[in-house]
Amino acid sequence: MKKPLVLLALSIYCLFNNPVQAQMKMPQISSSQTVIQEFGLGSVTVKYSRPNMKGRNVFADLAPIGEIWRTGANTVTTISFSDDISLEGKAVKAGEYALLTIPGKDSWTIILNKDTKQWGAYSYKESDDVLRFMVNPSKMKDKTETFTISFSDVTPTSAKLNLLWDDTKVGILMITDVDSKVMASIDEAMKSEKKPYMQAAIYYYDNGKDLSKALGWMNAIAPADQKTPWYNYWKAKIQLKSGDKSGALTSAKTGLEIAKAMNNAEYVRLNTAVMAQAGK
Repeated sequence: MKKPLVLLALSIYCLFNNPVQAQMKMPQISSSQTVIQEFGLGSVTVKYSRPNMKGRNVFADLAPIGEIWRTGANTVTTISFSDDISLEGKAVKAGEYALLTIPGKDSWTIILNKDTKQWGAYSYKESDDVLRFMVNPSKMKDKTETFTISFSDVTPTSAKLNLLWDDTKVGILMITDVDSKVMASIDEAMKSEKKPYMQAAIYYYDNGKDLSKALGWMNAIAPADQKTPWYNYWKAKIQLKSGDKSGALTSAKTGLEIAKAMNNAEYVRLNTAVMAQAGK
């Protein structure tokens, strides 16, 4: 009877003392998250770990006011830009940076640092800073239990990078210059055999460019491709913005008839809306 007991004791000892066999899978206390936001002609990527409040005083116990913070948990938070952009009006080159912050009651210091491999902010060196600037926090009505980094108010050229925790929100304005790149791309594409007439015309419409040129491109589209509700919808919008209400009404009416024949409810609604505007 002693032998089985000895073997059992040995097995228990090995289970808790063998580093290979004792490995266990457990959930991270602070879960990790990667957020990718398409922005301009590229993207912005944030990698970070998300601590929870757990009833603690966030800006005393976890991210103390006036102290350098990793802007998350575990390894330092990183942010990558595929293209050159600006943050709060400050130029930032494409690349990957550590995103650190110094929380404050009335203002936060936002820091981009070269050292993207540091654990926390324990080895942080101010000499490795690429950029520092200040932003003002705001108070939220509802509290955020889990630290969150998000993007909002996204347009082709601007967006907000938000840091949310407890009742505090820090918004950072990002801006990218895509117009010069898009215009150069359009000019180059128009030299090719297959010209992107509609895409170029829509860009001109959306960005306040030469509408007569945009309308010329729409008229250059192959007759077969003009027999679609979306072609007539966009032609009508360009005509309306140019001040040609009569032409817009005709184009939208044609688009409406085609959309009805196709049973395309979306373009029935869109062409109808342009007709209403043109009829005013």
